[in-house]
Amino acid sequence: MFWHVPGLSAASPVDTILDKENFKLEDLLDEDEIIQECKALNTRLINFLRDKVQVELLLRYIVEETPEDAEKKRIFRFPFIACEIFICEVDVILKTLVEDEDLMNLLFSFLKPDHPHGTLLAGYFGKVVICLMLRKTLPLMNYVQGHPEIVSQVVDLIGITSIMEVLIRLIGADETMYTSYADSMQWLDDIQVLEMIVDKFSSSDSAEVHANAAEILCAVTRYAPPALATKISSPSFVGRLFHHAFEDSRPKSVLVHSLSVCISLLDPKRLVSASYQAFRSQLSHGTLVTASPETVNGMLDSLGDLLKLLDVSSAESILPTTYGSLQPPLGKHRLKIVEFISVLLSIGSEVAEMRLIHLGAIKHVIDLFFEYPFNNFLHHHVENIIVSCLESKQDQLIAHVLDECKLVTRILEAEKNSALSVDLTKRTLSSEGKTPPRNGFVGHITRISNKLIQLANSDSTIQSHLQQNSGWAEWHSSILTKRNAVENVYQWACGRPTSLQDRGRDSDDEDFRDRDYDVAALASNLSQAFKYGIHSNEDVDDEVSSSITRAR
Repeated sequence: MFWHVPGLSAASPVDTILDKENFKLEDLLDEDEIIQECKALNTRLINFLRDKVQVELLLRYIVEETPEDAEKKRIFRFPFIACEIFICEVDVILKTLVEDEDLMNLLFSFLKPDHPHGTLLAGYFGKVVICLMLRKTLPLMNYVQGHPEIVSQVVDLIGITSIMEVLIRLIGADETMYTSYADSMQWLDDIQVLEMIVDKFSSSDSAEVHANAAEILCAVTRYAPPALATKISSPSFVGRLFHHAFEDSRPKSVLVHSLSVCISLLDPKRLVSASYQAFRSQLSHGTLVTASPETVNGMLDSLGDLLKLLDVSSAESILPTTYGSLQPPLGKHRLKIVEFISVLLSIGSEVAEMRLIHLGAIKHVIDLFFEYPFNNFLHHHVENIIVSCLESKQDQLIAHVLDECKLVTRILEAEKNSALSVDLTKRTLSSEGKTPPRNGFVGHITRISNKLIQLANSDSTIQSHLQQNSGWAEWHSSILTKRNAVENVYQWACGRPTSLQDRGRDSDDEDFRDRDYDVAALASNLSQAFKYGIHSNEDVDDEVSSSITRAR
């Protein structure tokens, strides 16, 4: 920003417009510096914009669709600038809005069913409402409580992501805390907002609606207002979720996203960023929802129906791939069921473990592991299932995996036949006329095998089972040991970034076991290791030369 020197500084273009006698709001909106002047609290400009007439005009740019033959700036620029003026958070402008019933009615008229809901204006509407939530919380919440139809209108539009974000903040399922939180949020339970959201799984066929409804419910499980925490974790609510998921003719997206909510109930920290976890640790309000034994039992009641959907024997669809074909493809819904089983085993519920054994769920997912050798998402979840079983300290669960599921035998067979099968009865087929590629689960098999060896040192059951298998010792000494030596990146001649060497190989499990990959940490480590964009060319050349010298 330039220094203003008396006698030398030029007049602001905004002030030049304000000096005119017959200027209009459009003249100001067409000026590039208007937002800068708003943020600088230009007194003349603010006094003009705080007027009710001008606030109403700004709102109309945001909530009213323009004719297709209108000027481009009327369609794009004016709504954008009008929104930016509001989110500059000038108190007197926001005060004019929230203290006038007619202006608030105009703002929320955007939600009416007979109103067009373009995504562009919906984004501007969402920004303005969220700004009011943050800066004028009580007046806004009082208005919404006085007009309860607003909540149902917002729920009806959750297929639009910006409207979904409004609802997440409206029900308090966000990292932002409202003042007088409990008093403002208590009424949400009375109007049954959660029931309205979950019923969108039944009333809508849109995958976007299902995904956004699940996102809201997952947000509630991660950070729920006290009035909603008990309800969303109740067996009746879980039963309602599964009821919609198993309805006839419902899209598979209903099942996928219903399971996402159940997974979030079982493990609320799942897929939550480290920065959000750090923020949550400083908060003293709200509830981190955890599933009670009754809630888990409610999920187990539907487990049998879920496992029926894992059966791929009756499916007839074929998906061509670069390596051959899948008959049938696994599909998102089956993958989500396997993930659900993985999380169910991770919570340490003995009842859940026994039910999974009784229904043959663990054996089934291990079969899928080998039937789909290139689905690494599936392999990741099945590996977690196997590790959870082996680390459970439950003899029955460990024996089930080793004896009934024949884990070690399956590993040795897969290593012996490491190329993709050409058998027409298999789920995954290699292309005719091409050399069958190597199966894609070898890395996961290696990790599982190393885990078996590690746990055998402290578990006599696992140790005894490995010793009784005649082929294990030979495979371990001739193949696995050599493979581990080759894949030990800490021994590579090219070296390894120091910050990664200092981290334990299972450090992700120690910090956030549910997080698959710490992408932010990886990016930071790479930046430190390779000095992207923070040295001159000469510095880089010097470092490369010195690295080569050390390598020699």
